Amino acid sequence: MARAGKSTDRAATLRRGFGMLAALGVVLVLAGLVGLVYTAAATLTSMLLFGWLLLIGGIVGLLHAIQARGTSFFWLGVVVAALNIAAGIVVIHLPHAAAAALTMFAALLFLSAGIFRLVGRLVVRGPQFGWTLLLGAFDLLLGILVLGSWPSSSQYVIGAFFSLALLFDGLGLLATGHGGRRIVGLVSGKGGAEPVQPE
Repeated sequence: MARAGKSTDRAATLRRGFGMLAALGVVLVLAGLVGLVYTAAATLTSMLLFGWLLLIGGIVGLLHAIQARGTSFFWLGVVVAALNIAAGIVVIHLPHAAAAALTMFAALLFLSAGIFRLVGRLVVRGPQFGWTLLLGAFDLLLGILVLGSWPSSSQYVIGAFFSLALLFDGLGLLATGHGGRRIVGLVSGKGGAEPVQPE
C-alpha cells in the first residue's frame, strides 16, 4: 500500500510538471503569435532585451575579472566585459540602428550560407542532394529579399525571427508536456492496476 501511494504521488508530481511545461508552451505560442502580428514592436522589444542582456553580462563579466585580478585572465576579461557593456549601451540607446545592422548581418549570413550550400552540393554530390539544394536556394532567396528591402526590412525581420523562435519553442514545449502527461497517465494506470490471476 505504501509503495502504491508513493508511485501515485510520483505520478501526480510528474503530471503536474508536464502540465506546467505545457502551460509555458501555451504562453510562448501566444507570445510568438502576438509578435508575428506586431513585428515592429517585437523587433524593438527583442533589441532592447538583447541590449540589456549584453549590459548585464558585461557587468557580471567585469565583476568576475576583478575577482580574478593578478591572473592572466584579468585583462582579457576586462576587455571583453567593456566591449559587452559598450555594445549593450549602444543597443539600448539606438535599438533601430542596431536592428538595421543586425538585419544586414543576417542577410549576408543567409546569402553566404546559400551560396556555400549550393556550390558545395554541386561540387560534391552525395545523399540528400535535392534537399540540400533546396535549403541553399531558400537561404539565398531569403538573403536577397531581406537585403533588397534593407533598411526598411530591419523593422520586421528581427521581430519575425524572434517571434517564430518563440512560436516553435512553445509548440515543442506544448507537445512535450502533453505527451509526457499522456505517458505518465498510461504508465501509472498500468502500474496501479491489480494483476489478473489465471483461473
